[in-house]
Amino acid sequence: MKLSPKEILIPAAALLMICIVATTLLALTNSVTAQKIADMAAEKEIASRRVVLPDAASFGEQQSYETLNYCAALDSAGAEIGMVFTAAAKGYGGDVTVMVGIGADGKVTGIEILSHDETPGLGANSTKPEFKNRFVGKSGVLTVSKTSNEGQNVQAITAATITSKAVTSAVNEALSAYAAIKGGVSE
Repeated sequence: MKLSPKEILIPAAALLMICIVATTLLALTNSVTAQKIADMAAEKEIASRRVVLPDAASFGEQQSYETLNYCAALDSAGAEIGMVFTAAAKGYGGDVTVMVGIGADGKVTGIEILSHDETPGLGANSTKPEFKNRFVGKSGVLTVSKTSNEGQNVQAITAATITSKAVTSAVNEALSAYAAIKGGVSE
């Protein structure tokens, strides 16, 4: 069976028009929502800073150290009481982005998982307080353990060792950067 040019061009033109309309609508939606999304991300970052270093009255300007972003945490008098870092590491489902608060003593004051694509019910449990609290008060180079949360060990999430290692790696990056910035203040 032979097709005429008309039988080919009419459906192709219809598909082209559908693509043009869909692309225009997507671009319009993006232009309307882009600023709102950026504002919400900035609010989430500020709220996360307050979670990981709750003693801070304010935070300094964002700076960079190697691949990390960080800012100083300040008390009400403007004195530095620690730093907040944002680090990422490769997890099971993709990058896990972690915000890490580190006090003036070089110890972790808290962590917050900013984004992840980990398996629900397994690696996604990294967002639960039971796991995040395992890092609080730790310093130096941390390792993942399947059985212990003592000393430099961080007990892995059951059946989510890759995610546990990713979060621990991000925290270690932050601790290392803090030590480098402060000239070796870390246990």
